[in-house]
Amino acid sequence: MNANGRTSRPASVPPVDRGFVPPEPDETFADALERLSFDGLLKEARTAGDERITRALAAPPLDRTLFDFAALLSPAAAGRLEELARASRRLTLARFGRTMRMYAPLYLSNECMTTCVYCGFARELPIARKTLTPQGTLDEARHLLRQGFRSILLLTGEHQRLTGVEFLEDRIRLLAREVPSLAIEVQVWSEEEYRRLRSAGCEGVVIYQETYHPDTYARVHVAGKKRRYEWRLLGPERAARAGMRRVGIGALLGLHDDWRYEAIAAAAHARFLMRRYWRTQVTVSVPRLRPSASGYQPRDPVGDRDLAQLVCALRLALPDAGIVISAREAPAIRDGLFQLGVTHTSAGSHTEPGGYTAPKEATEQFEVSDLRSPAEVAARLRELGYDPVWEDWSAVAPATEAMLAGGAGRR
Repeated sequence: MNANGRTSRPASVPPVDRGFVPPEPDETFADALERLSFDGLLKEARTAGDERITRALAAPPLDRTLFDFAALLSPAAAGRLEELARASRRLTLARFGRTMRMYAPLYLSNECMTTCVYCGFARELPIARKTLTPQGTLDEARHLLRQGFRSILLLTGEHQRLTGVEFLEDRIRLLAREVPSLAIEVQVWSEEEYRRLRSAGCEGVVIYQETYHPDTYARVHVAGKKRRYEWRLLGPERAARAGMRRVGIGALLGLHDDWRYEAIAAAAHARFLMRRYWRTQVTVSVPRLRPSASGYQPRDPVGDRDLAQLVCALRLALPDAGIVISAREAPAIRDGLFQLGVTHTSAGSHTEPGGYTAPKEATEQFEVSDLRSPAEVAARLRELGYDPVWEDWSAVAPATEAMLAGGAGRR
């Protein structure tokens, strides 16, 4: 048993399949996480005083350590939230300018064979299930394109037979003819399977670990393939090795009782990915639990000031990472966070398949709190002095090159 409560594999036990195409990496984040000094970092996050926080704020952005980050999560740092907010805002403007990248989720299916106690799609729930047809998929995507979106995130439940790799390849190829930038947030695949999805036209993968705490992870994932903690943990690395341009990570805040634990693990994960897979853009999301058909309630909800402190600390520790806030949050919260460190956001979102063109025919994954339309969110961003960016031009470049070379499409 190591210091983080994980049992090390005896040397005589053969290694399990971790989903990498040989040769495997000489180090993974699972290895790095086992060595992470969680006790020391959590102590810093709980007890750092004003002098330590001042040193963390004074450190050059690229030189800040995880211990600096932990100090910025402390209760004492919460008392200096306005100071953290000013520093985070300055750094975000310096690194990203006054831009906000816009994306939209598109749910392809809510069929699921996994039981996550907090999820509205859990397999035992008596909900209205639906999987979009090819035409239904196009109808949803074209609705979002008409609203201005050029970056779409495809989502499904975890159902190997109904929404497996072949299903995703088909839908990605279908949409890639019209949508400039496609990413997925689906069940976790092997590196070889991510290569197939990339070849079909996928450019990004989002994998929330949900919780980095192994015991909590086992408690809330009680059936299905998602119970494999390390398989999920290594998913972002497999996606990066497969050539995905963008990888998103995060924890679902409220599953584990200590949000500072999750913050430290997510920041360590992002730093590992950014250093080892530097060709891949890394984003970190900070979703809080929302009501769903599961009825799950967090034992210790993360407060609004905690969320703002987390966003500021992430920006100060990860100056070049994207930070994502979705329509889970209320308008006033989002408008405030837009000005602190957020770089990517959704708008006008639906979390059920068919929700844009045939709402209420299927059950949503969770309730959305910001009900403003994309146009209203974009107008608010402009009022705040930001430029909504609907299209990732670096994603369009391959299509432009293909057309100049005589190609007919974006791939």
